[in-house]
Amino acid sequence: MSKAVSETSKGVAYGLAAYTMWGSFPLYFALFEGIPAWEVLIHRVVWSCVFLAVVISLLKRWSPVKVALRYPKRLGFVLGCAIFIALNWGIYIYAVETRQVMQASLGYFLTPLVNVAMGMLILGERISRLQLVAVVLAAVAIVYQIVLLGVLPWITLALAFSFGTYGLMRKKVDLDGLSGLFVETLLLLPLGLLALAWLSAQGMSHLTDSASSALLLMSSGIVTAIPLLAFAGAARRLRLSTVGFLMYINPTLQFLIAMYVFHEPLGTEKLISFVMIWVALAIYSWSAWNGRARA
Repeated sequence: MSKAVSETSKGVAYGLAAYTMWGSFPLYFALFEGIPAWEVLIHRVVWSCVFLAVVISLLKRWSPVKVALRYPKRLGFVLGCAIFIALNWGIYIYAVETRQVMQASLGYFLTPLVNVAMGMLILGERISRLQLVAVVLAAVAIVYQIVLLGVLPWITLALAFSFGTYGLMRKKVDLDGLSGLFVETLLLLPLGLLALAWLSAQGMSHLTDSASSALLLMSSGIVTAIPLLAFAGAARRLRLSTVGFLMYINPTLQFLIAMYVFHEPLGTEKLISFVMIWVALAIYSWSAWNGRARA
């Protein structure tokens, strides 16, 4: 086996591991039953920062972090990224807590198309006709849900647009994924520590409920960081198009967990909107694949 093939195989393994872990997140966050989503979010920020600091120390990757922190005026986009990723995390945890994982999965199916739309509307990027068709079809699917179900799928839209905005702002940040997430959580750390102190003073903290609760809350940092490290390993070894296709494993697993583990209902109207999104993704993926093949 050639070295190139070996590296590609490793990349695929890392990618499968990362997206499978992300796709299994509903099973993990369901363990926090009885703990408010916003408290879980606070702990996720704090312990992610702590664990990432350990990882960066072990990998001796402090140099880019020090460069970023040396110029506080340049941290505006990093702070923006921090706010939007925290918003995304919080809404996702709430979706699992309230057993609306199917809406969450639809949000992550929708994210690539939101990225395309943002690139066109905000960055002035040119997109192909097929990609435009995909974006319009996705928009029709959301309108269809609103009209027929009579409910705004706010979890779907909030997850898609918060992560899409995070990705958009991340383009402006000259940091790798590991260093970037550490600096983002570091900027939110003071607020997180203040929130934990307030919870403790009010007797509302679940950290001291039991040893199992404490370990579960502290583990959120590890659970956040490990898929990121696997993804970094995949991104270094694979073409962007391959990583893009592997990405669909995440919302697909979430969808299956919602159906077969949490037994969330899937009515005809909701199924039709999912199918429309899937068709839009197929059109988008076909267009993206053909575009790279010609490049």
